[in-house]
Amino acid sequence: MTDLATMTTQETAADDAFRHLPHLKGFLIPPEASKARVTSEVLAQWDEKVFALSGERHWRLSDAEREKGRLAVLQAHPISEDLWVFAYGSLMWDPGFHFAEVRHGELADHGRCFNYQVVAGRGTPAVPGLVLSLMPSLGTLCKGLVFRVSAEQIESETQILWRREMLRAGYNPQWHPLQTPQGPVRALVFMASPGESMYVHGLSMAQTAQRLAAAEGNLGKNRDYLHRLAEQLDCLGIPDPYVSQLHKQVAAL
Repeated sequence: MTDLATMTTQETAADDAFRHLPHLKGFLIPPEASKARVTSEVLAQWDEKVFALSGERHWRLSDAEREKGRLAVLQAHPISEDLWVFAYGSLMWDPGFHFAEVRHGELADHGRCFNYQVVAGRGTPAVPGLVLSLMPSLGTLCKGLVFRVSAEQIESETQILWRREMLRAGYNPQWHPLQTPQGPVRALVFMASPGESMYVHGLSMAQTAQRLAAAEGNLGKNRDYLHRLAEQLDCLGIPDPYVSQLHKQVAAL
């Protein structure tokens, strides 16, 4: 009876998290099934894979450096309040963390860009992949999802999130106001950090498509990342001409 009661409570909580977007429930990978839920054990496995491919032991920030950065960012967030996280890329279908609510969200004057090179996940040291960053773009409205993490889960779930997004210094976590259909929120946004060495600049659409078509890592093919992104934007009713054009070009290669 206890197990049944616990299961019912969990199912009710999951249903409640999707109350604004009930059709989305089957289009998100549950955290417990996510390969991107980067526990310390998963990160150790990634370290060994990168070392086996490149001989590089220091390919990412140290645990201490990453944790110092996480705590510095979270200092600006009231400890008793729930935390919102903006999703504009793979977090839209594979957040990897537990959340209490999901909504549509919009961030003004920013747009998606495939310019962040990765040597794990969707690429290798020999053939780096490209994943999304969020770049300033005056007049552009970036539409995605925004997830609410309950206050009591912020510590554990942001550790998971930081291991995924801040393995290297490729993003700049910032707080930004977002608009949602249910009202404005202040959300954590992983912005581009284009001054870092893992960024590539000036790629044409054709060059970007070629890179996306060629790369593959321990999380799968880079082109599958793009395909899933295009699918999820379509599911959400979010037009993005940049993603649509890239998707067509990669499909033709």
